[in-house]
Amino acid sequence: MKAALLDRLWSRMNERGDFPMLSQALRTTMAAMTNDDLDFSALVQVVLSDFALTQKVLRLANSAMYMAFGGNITTVTRALMVLGMDAVGHLIVGLKLVDHFHHSVPRRIDAKLELNRTMLSGCVARKLTERGDLRAGEEAVVCTLMRQVGKLLVVFYLDAEWDKIRREIDAGIEENQACNNELGVTFDEIGLEAATRWRLPETIRAGMTTYETPDNPSRQVEWLRAITNYSTEVSHVLTTPNISDSVREARIAELANRYGRMLGTDPETLVEMSIALAGEESDDGVMREIVELRANADAIAREALDPEARIAAGVEDLRALPSDNPIGPVLAMASETVLAGLNFTRTVVFVKHGAGSFKASLGLGPKMDAMLPTLGFTATFEPDVFHLAIANSVGIFIENARDPKIMARLPEWFRRAFDDARSFVILPVVLEESQSTVALMYGDWSHSQEPRKITQKEMAALNGLARELGRFFAEKPKREMEVF
Repeated sequence: MKAALLDRLWSRMNERGDFPMLSQALRTTMAAMTNDDLDFSALVQVVLSDFALTQKVLRLANSAMYMAFGGNITTVTRALMVLGMDAVGHLIVGLKLVDHFHHSVPRRIDAKLELNRTMLSGCVARKLTERGDLRAGEEAVVCTLMRQVGKLLVVFYLDAEWDKIRREIDAGIEENQACNNELGVTFDEIGLEAATRWRLPETIRAGMTTYETPDNPSRQVEWLRAITNYSTEVSHVLTTPNISDSVREARIAELANRYGRMLGTDPETLVEMSIALAGEESDDGVMREIVELRANADAIAREALDPEARIAAGVEDLRALPSDNPIGPVLAMASETVLAGLNFTRTVVFVKHGAGSFKASLGLGPKMDAMLPTLGFTATFEPDVFHLAIANSVGIFIENARDPKIMARLPEWFRRAFDDARSFVILPVVLEESQSTVALMYGDWSHSQEPRKITQKEMAALNGLARELGRFFAEKPKREMEVF
């Protein structure tokens, strides 16, 4: 059951387009690390493909710690010889993870806060290990980042589900339990599944799990778990809003006493290091952003309750994409925006295929995967609400789908598929130059939800999103628009 659910989650995340790129980059890195070819060609190519990564590897190889090797290292191959394959490989994995989520981050305060918490935990782990073996230190940083990958994947790729999970967490339910209540798997299980699919080594998969588990781990794994869990919990304490400095310090002291022995550091030193880190300004602005996000944490709740703002933020995300962006990820982003913004039961995107029909190309919500192949209708005019929407330049909202007058205008395929729909909206996606409708976005509330209306401002925001979608269709050749 969990395996099937995780497969569905991966399918949903793959629809965004950028997730498979991350997966491929990490698998390539791990394959290169296990390659015995002494010219390091595969791992060198991974590093050289990323300018920022190249500079970081060369800076590290030329740092004071490695001056004994001659200094002035100008090639990645030489840097690999100095630093070692494992250390550079782990450095790549950590940077690829952070870079992916940094560039994928939605314009939502909660997503930014979770990413910054993860980055801060990595800062704590690196601080704890900076005086020791580089390979072990970078491995510990990767374990620490991976400890939170499950949560990040949900926050970034499953907007509607995350909103429900966050509300449970805010009500006092433990994070993994809240995730399991909504998805049937925990954040930890999603993270371990990611580590397995990315082919990360067993040591990292073991090191990213909960501390003090009864599996009798090796001392190395126990040490990795201590760093991973201490760093994660400290970052959470440092970013928790509305607690006093004294309470914050007391909580960190409790963590230092729990983990100090395994970390080989006395609790007082751990507390001092952790508190000092909270006041530092790191190179990438992590600490500054965390302070700003913490100071404005109440905006998370306001944002969650403001559908117009959520939809407007989604429109801005779409505007940031080039017109030649692949259409699949664009439609997925728009669908998630509408689903989460209005807390719909489901959303469906119908795309026009040639001149003959509209077919469902993407759907979000319960049982949509099985339902999609059955959803579609001909473009030939029929006196129903979908053909009315095709002829409109703006969306239409049906408040009561059970009204006899409306029922007479609902096609048979709709009544079969969406017999629990209470209210729904249909948004036409229109090509500006031809004023022809190339797609329809559908979203509904079911009878299990409280009845509500779409306000004029919300409808205006939805129409703005549909207009923005038209830009991506306008740039596509006809054959590409028909392949989903």
